[in-house]
Amino acid sequence: MTPLSYLKAPFWVLGLAGTDKSPRKNPLLGSERLNSWGLHKKRVKLAADLAASRRARLAGLVDPEQRAFFDENGYFLVKNFLPDEVYRQLKEEVFSQPLEAREMRQGQAVTRMTLLPPDVLGRNQALGQAVRDPRALDMIRYAASQGGQPLNFIQTVLVEPQKVQKKDPQSDAHADTFHATSKAWLFLQDVGEEDGPFFFVPGSHKLTKERLEWEYECSLTASKDKRSHHANGSFRIRADELAALGLPQPKKMVVPENTLIVADTFAFHGRTPSDKPTVRSEIHWHMRRNPFLPWTGGDIKSLPFLKDRGMPLLMDLADVAEKTVKMRNVWRPVGEVMVRSEAHV
Repeated sequence: MTPLSYLKAPFWVLGLAGTDKSPRKNPLLGSERLNSWGLHKKRVKLAADLAASRRARLAGLVDPEQRAFFDENGYFLVKNFLPDEVYRQLKEEVFSQPLEAREMRQGQAVTRMTLLPPDVLGRNQALGQAVRDPRALDMIRYAASQGGQPLNFIQTVLVEPQKVQKKDPQSDAHADTFHATSKAWLFLQDVGEEDGPFFFVPGSHKLTKERLEWEYECSLTASKDKRSHHANGSFRIRADELAALGLPQPKKMVVPENTLIVADTFAFHGRTPSDKPTVRSEIHWHMRRNPFLPWTGGDIKSLPFLKDRGMPLLMDLADVAEKTVKMRNVWRPVGEVMVRSEAHV
């Protein structure tokens, strides 16, 4: 322990009661001794129990048939989500104008985040309607087991296998974190077998006895793992391990345009590697709140002066942190660019 460590220790303790997930960044979460005593295992179990309790109270938000499918599989899938005319206008708005964006490179994949502050949503009617669609928002809340306001942006994934050989870390099957959380995609083009589709392991959102034991075993060594994402709490799983957990192989989400997918990303999922250059755009939402809250409300992002400003504000705060405490923001600003233009990072 260094003097600085003593100053950080209270924050490590507070992190145990929140969303902290990284065994590498939080030494308490990375402690082999504490985890052998069940620290990670108990956090996972408590978070799952609270998620089940909150979901029971949110059950009325979604159609019973869709809810039953989600409860079994861990995702919603709705084709022809928007009316044809709204969808046609949405594509015209998204693809016909430059908008402020940021980019992040992970190996051969570049993810572009096109920000959607209130002024952009206000002057693009179909885009605003899609992002604020109450059906999508309710499915996202149910999947996350939380009420409140999801973050949103236009996401474009550009894969450049010929240009960069380094592996995309999102192509490994993984869980985003140790508790229920949701991501959603409204696809703005057909997604085929060779287009690097999203994949998902059906049923892997359930905390079974086998999954809990796997989480325990991972917690004992994660802080020293050479895979940075695994060491930071987004545990990776090999294909041959899935069967031992009683799980099927991943399902590729090959879907037509105007399909909405909402998934609990405590489940195992990832991005299928592509051998050819691909570009995929979608309206994207994600929602992650403190898993130990017993209630579903009280989300500060739902306040009128913050609603629809969540992601732009987070990016501004990350830029300030980069300048003041040298904490690099991986999302690099690239100015106003067309949604499907070539990568800049």
